[in-house]
Amino acid sequence: MSGTLYGIGVGPGDPELITLKALRLLRACPVVAYPALETGPSFARAIVAEYLVSTQIEIAIRMPMEEARFPAQAVYDRAATELSAHLDAGRDCAVLCQGDPFFYGSFMYLFDRLASSYPTSIVPGITSLTACAAALQATLVSRSDVLSVIPATLSEDALRTQLAHCDAAAIMKLGRHFSKVRTVLAELDLTQHAKYIERATLPDQTIRPLAEIDPDTVPYFAMILVHRRGSALA
Repeated sequence: MSGTLYGIGVGPGDPELITLKALRLLRACPVVAYPALETGPSFARAIVAEYLVSTQIEIAIRMPMEEARFPAQAVYDRAATELSAHLDAGRDCAVLCQGDPFFYGSFMYLFDRLASSYPTSIVPGITSLTACAAALQATLVSRSDVLSVIPATLSEDALRTQLAHCDAAAIMKLGRHFSKVRTVLAELDLTQHAKYIERATLPDQTIRPLAEIDPDTVPYFAMILVHRRGSALA
């Protein structure tokens, strides 16, 4: 009998924001895998480090942080092969995913490769979207508002199109794309309704006005929340 594959959302960064179910399965699975950069520690692992068991087999899925489809796909192919060996041996495998597995989560790529062959269970996690809204104390949407989730990696024209008529928006994956986003928000007269936050829920969480931000310092884990009315309750 094969093991079960678990995609476990570990939340946005604060170790206290993982769910009870995630904690139970994390401690019970003999194999724990997590995404990591090519060198250095894994952010997802760091979130739950205090909960890991010393006897667990750990698999670091190391990949480049770039938008190109390759070579990341080859990384997921190799990780799927390694996890398959453990699953075939009857070992349950927990794959950690920062935030939620199916909200821009890396686990979805392993799901596509393995879910049709092995029992699979998804444990949802608190997303960066809701964590940022809570930290900013900014209501996302109300009544009949439509929320748009927009990756900052889009072209300037595409960002302008997406933001031009939305009720509210969450702009993610800022990093080196911040200047482009700030320019578009200014053109659309949305700057006064935009709120910036980086590293939400972590000890170095930062909230600043857009005008004060040095674009060269903006991390990937930063977000801008925008509401056209200025407030969902206005």
